[in-house]
Amino acid sequence: MATNDQFKALVKSHGDGDDPQFYAVAMQVAARAARGGQSKFAQELRDLVADLRQQSTSRARVASVVPVTQPKGELRDLLNVTYPDTLLGDLVLPERVATRVREVLLEQHQRDVLVRHGLTPARRLLLTGPPGTGKTSLSRALSGELKLPLFSIRLDTILTKFMGETAAKLRLVFDALSETRGVYLFDEVDALAGERSAQNDVGEIRRVLNSFLQFLEEDTSESIIIAATNHPQLLDKAVFRRFDTTIPFELPDSSAAEAVIRNRLASFTIGNLSWPRILPAANGLSHSEITVAAENAAKRTVLDGRNQVRTAELVAALEERARVHCRNGEEG
Repeated sequence: MATNDQFKALVKSHGDGDDPQFYAVAMQVAARAARGGQSKFAQELRDLVADLRQQSTSRARVASVVPVTQPKGELRDLLNVTYPDTLLGDLVLPERVATRVREVLLEQHQRDVLVRHGLTPARRLLLTGPPGTGKTSLSRALSGELKLPLFSIRLDTILTKFMGETAAKLRLVFDALSETRGVYLFDEVDALAGERSAQNDVGEIRRVLNSFLQFLEEDTSESIIIAATNHPQLLDKAVFRRFDTTIPFELPDSSAAEAVIRNRLASFTIGNLSWPRILPAANGLSHSEITVAAENAAKRTVLDGRNQVRTAELVAALEERARVHCRNGEEG
């Protein structure tokens, strides 16, 4: 059993919150018990210490996340926070895009070196292109690569009919940007940064844009700011000057479409697939639409008790996505 000194050490370390010392003394007690022939008690104590250490590590991880994932006050309505584990290698990107993104990541990983030479790493990215081509996915991948939280700004709660209120909410977001380093995504940013010459009854859009441009200009944080838009032609020209780089996204070509399908069906047998039949059916579809079609074909395969995806099922799923795409385009 434990000596009087060990009992006192246990109580003191517990009172001080010194977990490493507490566990060390407990292991000393276990060793003493084992030498005294109490092998069962000794093993139970060792197992208990091992469990407590694991729980302590888990609590520490949670404690480091909770303050960020639960923004306080009004920020709760302005920011959605996630911790993506997506990496750049998980995406199918044109080499031109992948090269630029790797450069941005290198600058971020080596930002201290750049700062020592009076240089600023790229941290403001403007992503443009059709829906479903990978803009949001790239935001998740940057977050995952940099091991930073991804904050998605909820423009629906920021934009109000009152100019002062909108500017105040934007100020809250940029204050958070300075206080907590992360990847901050302004999706559909054209709603916030439309062309100033556009007609508006009270000039509200122009004033909102001016506030946004001012906050961007004044921001000196280390956070990554990503603005994404499906309609770059709607953006005011001054917006482009506020970003370090503009990365255009396009619909996938045949090789990219094949890569998307292969990635999504990697756990299935696809050696039998006829790509000359499949790729024309994928033409004109976005990355996300092709992914959905591949998943639908995979579901049919699983529910039929097979592991081999059939060409006809995949073609049918792609053609269905094309019909949905056309209907949405006509409605838009």
